[in-house]
Amino acid sequence: MKLRLLRCLRNPKQSTRQKEEVHHHMISDMSSNFKDTTVKILLLGTAESGKTTIIKQMRILHINGFTDDERREKIPEIYQNIHDSIKQLVLQMEPLGLRFGSVTSERSAHYILSLPAEAPEYFTEEYCDHVVTLWNDVGIRACYDRSNEFPLLDSAKYFLDNFARISEEEYIPSTEDILHSRKVTTGISKITFRVPIPKSLGGGEQEFRMYDVGGQRDERNKWIQVFEGIQAVLFLISCSEFDQNLREDPKQNRLQEALNLFRAVWQNRFLASAGLIVFLNKYDIMERKIRAGKHIVDYFPEFEEFSKRPQQQQSCFDECDWTKMFIKQKMIDITHEQFKRNSRNQCDVTYSERECYYHFTVATDTRCIRDVFSDVQQMILSENINMAGSSLF
Repeated sequence: MKLRLLRCLRNPKQSTRQKEEVHHHMISDMSSNFKDTTVKILLLGTAESGKTTIIKQMRILHINGFTDDERREKIPEIYQNIHDSIKQLVLQMEPLGLRFGSVTSERSAHYILSLPAEAPEYFTEEYCDHVVTLWNDVGIRACYDRSNEFPLLDSAKYFLDNFARISEEEYIPSTEDILHSRKVTTGISKITFRVPIPKSLGGGEQEFRMYDVGGQRDERNKWIQVFEGIQAVLFLISCSEFDQNLREDPKQNRLQEALNLFRAVWQNRFLASAGLIVFLNKYDIMERKIRAGKHIVDYFPEFEEFSKRPQQQQSCFDECDWTKMFIKQKMIDITHEQFKRNSRNQCDVTYSERECYYHFTVATDTRCIRDVFSDVQQMILSENINMAGSSLF
């Protein structure tokens, strides 16, 4: 009783102030300890979902971008993207039953098809004239409008629209050019960078290490090599691929493949302790497709029922909003599924209490990625500090 009375007689303001001081010191100590470790982030997703573009963005945002020499090193990659794009468009004209708009375009098509698969080291005047002629052809444009029916780089239109600038003799790739360029990722690559820690979490700097792995089916068996010590998984899914099929399996819808892969990652026991953040990427391309007359309901019939849900109607104003929310809800539903132990890699638990965080992104938009990654960084640091704090009690 005496002890209780003494507690009651204490100054409540003083007690609150002491608690705040203790809490501040605890946060400071845990943050200091955490700064000594490297936060490991693993990028996962299907091929062409934008993982490598995120790696490039981290370099732009946190490692001062690219030098002129590094930019020049990207020229062969950009040339190859252009060469692959125009050649693929020409190759698909006949299978799609399309005709060239002029005899001149037909001659240009024969010229492009006569070239090897590798892009020329230099763009000659003759090569440039043929590419410009083809890209301005009404038949090639009609072919491009049906590019969901065959494999074509997302950046094809960007590079062909900018071909005059890129074909200049003194061309040096811009940052946007580098972000749009694509080279198939094989094996495992990583980038290490440091970012400021908010004062609310102790201040200072934190080292991050981000791993990028190939997303093709035959590359996924390498993923387990980097699972150990991963604090967070960034899973990228391309919203724009609802009407496309895989390069490696023409019968499999790309978005469905990504959802199946997300389920496997969510239920993987080796990643059960890692935070999971989803980037619903390329929503800008998705919106362009919808405005051009494409509809996700043609590929996912269940969308029709989803779009009738009254609880979604306040936040969805057009078909673009509905499509974004539909894809996100597909992923949320997966996180609520009971785990089926079909392999030794899946979790033993029947339900996961993990949080999953969702962001709509455009990986080629540096401002968008800067804002989103700032939120991701704060979430990871807060989660780790909370985990460190809970382990003390």
